Amino acid sequence: MAYGLPYGMASRNVALCIIFIAALLHVSLGQTPPKSEVLPEFLALLENHTVTQGRDVSFTCVVNHLQSYKVAWIKSDSRAILAIHTHMVAHNPRLSVTHNGHNTWKLHVTNVQPNDSGTYMCQVNTDPMRSQTGHMKVVIPPDIMDLDDTADQLTTRENGDLRLRCLATGTPAPVVIWRREDGRNITLRNEHGVKRMRTYEGEQLHLRDILRQEMGSYLCIASNGVPPSVSKRYYVNVRFQPLIKVSNQLVAAPVDSDVLLQCYVESSPKALNTWHRNNGVKLLEDEKHDISEVTINDYAYQLNLTVRRLDRSDFGTYTCTAENAYGRADGTIRLQELHLPRPTVTSTSNTEVIEKHTWRKQTEKKGKKYSYVVDKPDSELKNVGHTTPMSRRNVSSPSNVTNKSRMSVFPAPAPAPAHSAPTQSGGQNGVRSSHDSRLRCVGLALAVLVILARSD
Repeated sequence: MAYGLPYGMASRNVALCIIFIAALLHVSLGQTPPKSEVLPEFLALLENHTVTQGRDVSFTCVVNHLQSYKVAWIKSDSRAILAIHTHMVAHNPRLSVTHNGHNTWKLHVTNVQPNDSGTYMCQVNTDPMRSQTGHMKVVIPPDIMDLDDTADQLTTRENGDLRLRCLATGTPAPVVIWRREDGRNITLRNEHGVKRMRTYEGEQLHLRDILRQEMGSYLCIASNGVPPSVSKRYYVNVRFQPLIKVSNQLVAAPVDSDVLLQCYVESSPKALNTWHRNNGVKLLEDEKHDISEVTINDYAYQLNLTVRRLDRSDFGTYTCTAENAYGRADGTIRLQELHLPRPTVTSTSNTEVIEKHTWRKQTEKKGKKYSYVVDKPDSELKNVGHTTPMSRRNVSSPSNVTNKSRMSVFPAPAPAPAHSAPTQSGGQNGVRSSHDSRLRCVGLALAVLVILARSD
């Protein structure tokens, strides 16, 4: 007994299956193709960034009509996929992505480092792929390397040579400029001559035949346009033996006064300074002597010695001495006594009053009339350093005019004592006695001649 469908029935089922599949294919192939979908588009360009090392930065990618497509972040130079949509692929804790829920995706980079420089791509996985790129440049502020330059390497004898080195790093490469801290010119010497300039550009500064005037601080300044610029200070030491200059080698001062003695000193390193007397005694700070120093610049200063309340034992020679490891120098100052003239003040007012009173009294006794001619008031006469007899005039007798003119030819007679004022009769008696004495002298001479003649 046979089981199953008859052969004819099986054949009919296969035919129906084929017809159904053919119908499905006919329906499927006969349908109108669907409309083309709107593809994603970027609304803004991906920005470029120049960022300083250590700062934070972010790239923004704005895409419309994303639909079911995905946004990916890729670093172009390394072809490394950083993130897809909001899922991080790169294992870098400084990288992250955010989405605002609409059409904006951001890639964040914190604490930017130099290896973060390069091109970044925002990509949409359409066919063909759509993308935008932005570039990030990491800049580094300048820095000066520590070359362990010790003080010995920046020290030389006068007329020696020194090389100052200043190596700076940064991105972009820094420019190095040298200048003096005090603003003076830098002196450069070579076989072609001497040049003086405010600034010098280069990593090495070569100082040849250096002099003491070039001693001091030099600044190395590095800059590359990325703030802040940096600088390093180099102190140049120039060694030489002391030099002493004395501007006033002879000083005069009176007794009981204070006097200042000064010596100008140049020395590097700083010298040991002392003051001595001509007997070799070293002077120390005490009530009699004040010793001080006034700094002028890095290698020059003024030595001051003040001697108080001078007496005659303080006059003599003083020596200032400066000594360092390279030599010694001395300077001498001679201090001598200054004799000041003593002012003489003679009071004339009392003498004049007594003279006037005595003159008037004597003339009244003799019954003669005299008048006084005083050119200046008594207040002005007090300023005169010596007593001058006042001029007088006889009003009643015209013969005084002749006497007056005669006396003006000779020096004025000395003032008479206060108790005996001169009178006109006294003057005439003096002239008469002089005339009588001359006559007696002539008579005596004639008598001698007569006696000699008789004896012959």
